[in-house]
Amino acid sequence: MANIAFIGLGNMGSPMAINLINAGHQVCVFDLSEQAIAQVVAQGATTHAKASDCVKGADFIISMLPAGKHVETVYLSENGLINHIAKGALVIDSSTIDSATSINVANGLLEKDINFIDAPVSGGVGGAIAGTLSFMVGGSETDFNQAKAILDAMGKNVFHAGEHGAGQVAKACNNMLLSVLMLATSEALQLGISNGLDAKVLSNIMSNSSGSNWTLDVYNPCPGVMENVPSSNDYQGGFMVDLMAKDLGLAMDTAIKSHSSTPMGALARSLYAMHAANGNGAKDFSSAFELFSQVSTK
Repeated sequence: MANIAFIGLGNMGSPMAINLINAGHQVCVFDLSEQAIAQVVAQGATTHAKASDCVKGADFIISMLPAGKHVETVYLSENGLINHIAKGALVIDSSTIDSATSINVANGLLEKDINFIDAPVSGGVGGAIAGTLSFMVGGSETDFNQAKAILDAMGKNVFHAGEHGAGQVAKACNNMLLSVLMLATSEALQLGISNGLDAKVLSNIMSNSSGSNWTLDVYNPCPGVMENVPSSNDYQGGFMVDLMAKDLGLAMDTAIKSHSSTPMGALARSLYAMHAANGNGAKDFSSAFELFSQVSTK
């Protein structure tokens, strides 16, 4: 089994680290939250007072951090982990950040003979807990193959998207599509409701017709249609609106840099940013349904 350092124990990072422990790996964890550390240590992890001590001697270093600036600082700053990670070790960054930062961090680490892949995830907190995440990996074929057994302990789908940064581009494309589908599903359901249809009946019709999609069939945004989804729990849990707005911002930055036309993605970003600004940032992203239900009742 591998010696792994795990940096960043948020809503996603903690269950990912616990799944590695359950798979038999030796895991040393670090986070700025002592409570988060304590919860994972209680499941069998070890810890140190400094992240630099955690990574010493580790075969793999996995990070799950909020933004690109954090990833760059943690690894490449004057006191960064680049000065403490062993040569030949593999860094797996599962943060969702811009591809340019991933490439920059990869190049910086490679100068010190430290390998790197970007491996953002899809599947949300539920997938992190269940160990069913999808990983989208950017990096060399050799590094991908080396990381796969580690990623398999945390997910059920592991894809090699291409070279460094490709995982981040794939994640941006996936979440842009997801956001558009959620908005379109919410819009269609509310249209039916406003015209007297029962939401459950309409959902069943569309799920078995050409309108079928993941947001309708698995993660229905209309309260009361489906059990065990955030829409039936006052939109608590799941993937926050703030995070979707962030990911859509990354998608738009990616589109600008490649001169790509993404009008639906741009509209989705505006709608999610507006939804967050109205005090809904901590709700699940399926709460976008409220944008249409509120309009329809005026």
